[in-house]
Amino acid sequence: MSKLRQRLASWLCRFSLGLLILVWGVSAIARPIYADDYNKAFMPDAEFASQDLRDSSFTSATLRHSNFSHANLEGVSFFSANLDSVNFEGANLRNAILGSARLTRTNLTNAVLVGALAANARFEGATIDGADFTGVLLRSDVEAKLCEVARGRNPETGRLTRDTLFCF
Repeated sequence: MSKLRQRLASWLCRFSLGLLILVWGVSAIARPIYADDYNKAFMPDAEFASQDLRDSSFTSATLRHSNFSHANLEGVSFFSANLDSVNFEGANLRNAILGSARLTRTNLTNAVLVGALAANARFEGATIDGADFTGVLLRSDVEAKLCEVARGRNPETGRLTRDTLFCF
């Protein structure tokens, strides 16, 4: 009887350990991903190059001279943010919220802004060579100003910047 108990205890211990490892492994794989919240943050010269920041929020943040080059910013909110002289070169800004943001002197070279909301955004002095503005909601006066400097073809989407802004 004691050998049977010993075998049973050994099996139960191994089974429990296996179950624990299985549960831990599944929880490590299925952990939910949470977007970061940088609302109202003061972060001039911040470094976010090549980072995946999908669905994060930078609402009303000050990010002057920051670097978001080649970052995945899909669905990110920059509503009312100070983005003066920020580098967005090659960034994915699909469906981003840029409403009322200050994008003065911003580098948007080869950025993809497809479907972004940019109503009341300011783009004075922005570099938009190769940027894709397909489906971006812009005021007509801002669109006309951007057409004055629009040139190039986006390397990812293959679209001409002037065509995505409906410049004629």
